[in-house]
Amino acid sequence: MVGTKTTKKPTKLYSRFEGDIFYGDALEFLNGIKDASADIVFLDPPFNLGKRYGRRSGKADLLRQHDYITFMEAVLRRSAVILKDGGALYLYHTPQWAYRFANVLEEALTFRHWIAISMKNGFVRGTSLYPAHYALLYFTRGKAAHFHRPKIEPSRCKHCKEFTKDYGGYKEFVKDGINLSDFWDDLSPVRHKKFKHRKSNELPLELPRRVVKVSGSRRGLLVDPFAGAGTSIIAAVEVGMRFKACDSVKSYCSLMQRRLQKWQSERSNGNAES
Repeated sequence: MVGTKTTKKPTKLYSRFEGDIFYGDALEFLNGIKDASADIVFLDPPFNLGKRYGRRSGKADLLRQHDYITFMEAVLRRSAVILKDGGALYLYHTPQWAYRFANVLEEALTFRHWIAISMKNGFVRGTSLYPAHYALLYFTRGKAAHFHRPKIEPSRCKHCKEFTKDYGGYKEFVKDGINLSDFWDDLSPVRHKKFKHRKSNELPLELPRRVVKVSGSRRGLLVDPFAGAGTSIIAAVEVGMRFKACDSVKSYCSLMQRRLQKWQSERSNGNAES
């Protein structure tokens, strides 16, 4: 969790050919990763909103602003160091923090995109405008070594099956899919509660799947220091990437292991998690 004070070396709880799961502090975990070894660093840190994770008090996710900034800047700088040349870093956060942390990432990395993940049920707060998206920042170390632009299914009416948008004379070109843009309004920023693996918020699997589709490579390495329910590592192993993942809540590390074992079983039976 954000702000853990321990300097103890993270404990490896799971290790197989596809990757390793560690229990411990995110920054200490990153300090143990070899420089210039990661193809993707995926960061989905707690947002410092006072939410409860595991059995810990929400205070673990409600630091003084200075402490949170200090911790996150250290995480971002170390994450940049472990990236290979051409590697990709993705940071998922709220816009008010994303713009601040983008300046830190630009010290060592090249900005590629501010991807907006549409928020379906935002609420007006005080004098603010309606908060309608989360930010997914995409940076690379120099020129991207791997970049693929996935196609996604155009939105259709669930009743008549016609396109919900007017593509005019371009309908013929979108029938097989449209190029992925930097505005993702076809998925939720959090997994629906019916499908979550834990009580806390969890990313939908399609989000890290897209990250891996854009920047991943078979046998490449994905690093996630805030792995939570393990969604990013499922996306990685689906395409043959290796992973190194960590969380400071021990029960989440066990959850990751169970999801991996379930994925392996489903793969053997020809099924896939959605």
